Amino acid sequence: MVKYSSRTLNRTFAALADPTRRRILAHLARGDKCVTHLAKPHAMSLPAVSKHLRVLEKAGLLRRRRYGRVHEIRLDAKPLRQAAQWVEEYRKFWQGSLDRLADYLEKQNRPLEKRKTK
Repeated sequence: MVKYSSRTLNRTFAALADPTRRRILAHLARGDKCVTHLAKPHAMSLPAVSKHLRVLEKAGLLRRRRYGRVHEIRLDAKPLRQAAQWVEEYRKFWQGSLDRLADYLEKQNRPLEKRKTK
């Protein structure tokens, strides 16, 4: 199993827990945006959107560049890839465990089926 930083995973999943932050990431997936452009679709103040952006930034999910007074935001998908890999490892583990359980239960039911047919 690959080692993951629990701090990074915790911050990534905490950032993804909020629907506003997920919508912001979806907008950024289409390209770099300035803060005011990201704030437009949300019924909240610019400072409130900035707080969401800081959470995403601390999680490493976005990068900010300043051009004078304009802050341009860019998606950084590396933490998302790490979280997806972490989830995938556990999916494989549980899928394998459930497959083994299904095989075991099938073997346990075979003697009963043979007895019923006699």
